[in-house]
Amino acid sequence: MRIALALSLAALVATSVTVSAKTKSLYDRLGGKTAITAVVEDFVGNVAADKRINGFFAKADIPHLKMELVDQICSATGGPCKYTGKDMKSAHAGMGVGGKDFDALVEDLGKSLVKFKVGKKEQKELVAALAPLKKDIVEKP
Repeated sequence: MRIALALSLAALVATSVTVSAKTKSLYDRLGGKTAITAVVEDFVGNVAADKRINGFFAKADIPHLKMELVDQICSATGGPCKYTGKDMKSAHAGMGVGGKDFDALVEDLGKSLVKFKVGKKEQKELVAALAPLKKDIVEKP
């Protein structure tokens, strides 16, 4: 009887661990706010060095931008943060951001995700969470 009970408990614990691992938010799987902040810091450095798009950020308040990006990614991935910045359409209105510019930005983010060894699944989920923003950011094909 004790062996059967022990096996049942072991199976229950194993199932709980598996279920909780499967239900972890993307935010948690990315490593939380500390990890997101590190990725954003690196990402903004990539963008600053990227001659294809760094002109879009020449007059930006970089510390504020980093904070907003962390909150936006945190919120979009199921974290506790609240993004309180402008909506993407009004924030990018009149900037003339094109599809290739947006793709360059995503490429720069991808470099940071690889550098921090973010899993392929999480990379895809993050890009999928942010992809809907493209329609509000890009003004020309």
